[in-house]
Amino acid sequence: MRKICGWFVLILLVAAGSSVRSQVDTNETIRIDTSLINIPVIVSDRDNRYVPGLTKSNFRVFQDGVEQSVEIFNNDSAPMNVILALDTSRSTAGVLGKIKKAARKFIKDLGPEDRCMIVTFDNDIEILSGLTSNKKDLESAIKNATIGAQFGTVLRDAVYDAVQRQLRGEKGRKALILLTDGADFGSSVSRSQLFDLLTESDTVVYPIFYESAMRVRDSFPRRFPDQVGMGRIGRRGGIGGRQRRFPSDNFPGRNPNRQNRRNLPGAGVNRPNSEIQQQLSIAFLEELSEKTGGRFFREQKADLGDAFQQIVDEMKRQYVLGFYPLSDSPAGTEHKIKVQVDRPGIVVRAKSRYRTQAQ
Repeated sequence: MRKICGWFVLILLVAAGSSVRSQVDTNETIRIDTSLINIPVIVSDRDNRYVPGLTKSNFRVFQDGVEQSVEIFNNDSAPMNVILALDTSRSTAGVLGKIKKAARKFIKDLGPEDRCMIVTFDNDIEILSGLTSNKKDLESAIKNATIGAQFGTVLRDAVYDAVQRQLRGEKGRKALILLTDGADFGSSVSRSQLFDLLTESDTVVYPIFYESAMRVRDSFPRRFPDQVGMGRIGRRGGIGGRQRRFPSDNFPGRNPNRQNRRNLPGAGVNRPNSEIQQQLSIAFLEELSEKTGGRFFREQKADLGDAFQQIVDEMKRQYVLGFYPLSDSPAGTEHKIKVQVDRPGIVVRAKSRYRTQAQ
């Protein structure tokens, strides 16, 4: 009996020791996921054709000029989560039909496991459908898109909402496709606030520029009244399960009382010359794509069928590189990123900067 008890105690001690050693070994190898930096990378040839077959050894990643060790590498084809944002402001009244037609074409190109959300923006933001793979629901949402009843185009607010609120918690490959003339009137999110967010995000932005049929100077008053951007009452109102976003809610710099709109960034601006505005709009959209590793398209110069197919192919065939920075930095620190590939005659697109987030 004593022998049995002795062996039982010995077994318990050995098991306990194994458990402790196992815990110690595990703790020694765990890396903190919150410090992992993921960089979506697009690699193409000079004709914009995807370059397959690359391995981790083909890539080099530099942060602020210092080479980092690539710890994560993924080149598997994977479903994507994408937001299709349609500009329904008055300045796009003459081209909304084209925008909706292009949107329907994109929906047809989606795979069975891809999910898409339809969003419109004018003087407020409206979600016409949540993230879904149901193409009938998506096509119905596109059909329901109509021109806004009030002046205003909260473009920056729409991009901020899509990246920060709609896609931030989603896993996998994420993209925002903007179909717009690029004009912004009434947003409360400033350019710097938006670009700060994009440097923290792994969402890729693809702007598609449409030249407005209506001139900006003919479509907007000299100064916006205080209520511009506060949200329309009654035209949509969330009927049929659709959600409305009031641009005065949940954005940096918003006045929670929806008062004194002229003091908010972007509100109360003088109407611009239309040609200058178009140049500024194009430059802004190009910067959106450049900062996120996306691509800018101009409707007059691009075959949208080919453009959408390129976007789908790129998103499904991204190379995703992950690294743990060799040195720690305070939250909010911005770093330069450079990705190199050891192949001649190719084009590498990836975000050029990222901003550290709070742990």
